[in-house]
Amino acid sequence: MRAMQLFAPGTPLASSDIPEPTPGAGEILVAVCACGVCRTDLHIADGELAAPKLPVVPGHEIVGRVIARGEGAHRFQVGERVGIPWLAWTCGACEACRRGAENLCENARFTGLHRDGGYAERTVADERFAVPIPPSYTDAEAAPLLCAGLIGYRAYAMTGDAKRIGIYGFGAAAHVIAQVAIAQGREIYAFTRPGDAMGRDFAMGLGCRWAGDSNGPPPVALDAAIIFAPVGGLVPAALSATRRGGTVVCAGIHMSDIPSFPYSLLWGERSVRSVANLTRADAQAFMKVASEIPIRTTVHGYALAEANRALDDLRRGAFEGAAVLDLT
Repeated sequence: MRAMQLFAPGTPLASSDIPEPTPGAGEILVAVCACGVCRTDLHIADGELAAPKLPVVPGHEIVGRVIARGEGAHRFQVGERVGIPWLAWTCGACEACRRGAENLCENARFTGLHRDGGYAERTVADERFAVPIPPSYTDAEAAPLLCAGLIGYRAYAMTGDAKRIGIYGFGAAAHVIAQVAIAQGREIYAFTRPGDAMGRDFAMGLGCRWAGDSNGPPPVALDAAIIFAPVGGLVPAALSATRRGGTVVCAGIHMSDIPSFPYSLLWGERSVRSVANLTRADAQAFMKVASEIPIRTTVHGYALAEANRALDDLRRGAFEGAAVLDLT
């Protein structure tokens, strides 16, 4: 089968012909229809996130159809559409798993990192971690929901009852979660790259209350902020824009070093916290919300062989919304 593989960090993905995987016990074999191109894929390809398995097939925003089932796999029928997200497997036995925090599992395995992902014609997944896809979405439209949506939703939940929320880095996750927040009566203040007029227009078109440069202040004090951009320097900027008692949520799996900042930015019971991975409960809750709103994803399609171009376009911010590999 055709696949795009990473053989060494910092090198382009290679087009390969590899054997079709066989589903093991409790697993499903999925024909990939679409796979989102996530910034985490870029971190892996660039070596900012170490890949324990090389070569590896990236991709963890997978939408496809079940074509075979391993022994004991009965959750999905052959022909059913499913999503395969970042969280691929947890041990169920460590302290984090026992207290219901499977996103912090000490032995977790992740799609496109420990296990081959969706930059391929076929992939296998533990059926327990696969996600039903709302029928109202096409394959390409649904793909960004599997990480940009799921991780973004977990980050959004950490803002609690915040009314005014700032979002730093208005990419795939931001354009999904902004719609959720606005539908739930929140005000969204979008921070984009300096000079990015197109990004500001995109944010305002989604219903944001304000959009401006990330190096400037918002027009009002924020109750909370979510940082999707992998830029540590935005942490003190977000703290300075947040009122006393507010929360700054760092939503990426990788971020550049956070510079030192005066204690006065943190004082006043402000807090800074991170988001790690997702849980199956997150997926269940978010997909329900996604089908009710419904969320409108902005996607840009690429062929499987164009995966390197998609990653390059993501790296340089060449599009608004999300990139998706279309294998149909």
